Amino acid sequence: MLELKNISKNLKTFNLNDINFHVKEGEYFLLLGESGAGKSILLEIIAGLIKPDKGNIYIQGKDVTKEKIQQRAVGLVFQDYAIFPHLSVFDNIAYSLRPIKISHSEIQKSVHDIASQIGIAHLLKRNPNSLSGGELQRVALARTLILKPKCLLLDEPLSSLDTQLKKEIRSLLRTINKLGQTIIHVTHHYEEAIALANRIGVLENGTISQIGTPNEVFSHPKSAFIANFCGIANFYKGILYNDNINQPARFETNGISLYVSTNASKACGYIYIRNEDIVISNEKAQLSSRNELEGIIEDIEPLKEGFEIIVNIGIKITASITATAINELDLYMGKKVFLYIKATAIKFIC
Repeated sequence: MLELKNISKNLKTFNLNDINFHVKEGEYFLLLGESGAGKSILLEIIAGLIKPDKGNIYIQGKDVTKEKIQQRAVGLVFQDYAIFPHLSVFDNIAYSLRPIKISHSEIQKSVHDIASQIGIAHLLKRNPNSLSGGELQRVALARTLILKPKCLLLDEPLSSLDTQLKKEIRSLLRTINKLGQTIIHVTHHYEEAIALANRIGVLENGTISQIGTPNEVFSHPKSAFIANFCGIANFYKGILYNDNINQPARFETNGISLYVSTNASKACGYIYIRNEDIVISNEKAQLSSRNELEGIIEDIEPLKEGFEIIVNIGIKITASITATAINELDLYMGKKVFLYIKATAIKFIC
């Protein structure tokens, strides 16, 4: 339905480099990236508000790279809603139809139909300054959807809403998508990706570093940036050696060797270890864990439940522990401890 090929844009603070992805008709595609990564710029390039330095944009097979926003059949909802404060809700929604030569009765019907669908028919006579953030978001959506865009572009649509309103708007967006509306949504919150997206594209260092379903991206992150989004603290780049089929493979990272249970051959790649899969001990123990590591506690961070212990073993590694265990082990910063990690608990990604 929509395809970007080798889109690049040179900007003063960062660059977008060879952006490539496609979005299927009816799909909910979410672009995930840090604030300032260029997500909003990319949306404006798709919409036609900014011209790329190179590359092409196709909508339903047609090259629209040089066409204006009015000819692209896309609708863009800005992060700040861009609602006209001097117009009523009705007139804000109807604004997009004014340049089109249709009758007053047709405008009335179209506005009431979309307002009912979005759940704001009772607000049509109100002024924007009397509306909540969630209501303003619905008005912005209605004003854009009334033109029946082939692709709806959403710029951080939930960023300024409280928790309850976020739930309401997420539910509304899922409903709009289920009715067949193709959506591209940009955000820096991975929770939105899990709740809404069919597929995710991760924007990192000016390019798309990974594309997949939420499960594929968050279960098998391909960079430390993505792992951090998932809450994985222990994510390391290195080289896997797997010379002995009767032994676990060996992973080398920053001078540290870790045994990994994998069938992969020798390769450059990444490992990640869940905090809760790391056992802390005050002394060498006779455990079944293949990996025995010695280090110094650098930090102890209290959490809602328990603590995170950061240990320097040559690399920094984070373990989770209960409040009871931290007292029993008498853990404190600067103390030497031993870590145990089963080879099966270390996941390798190439």
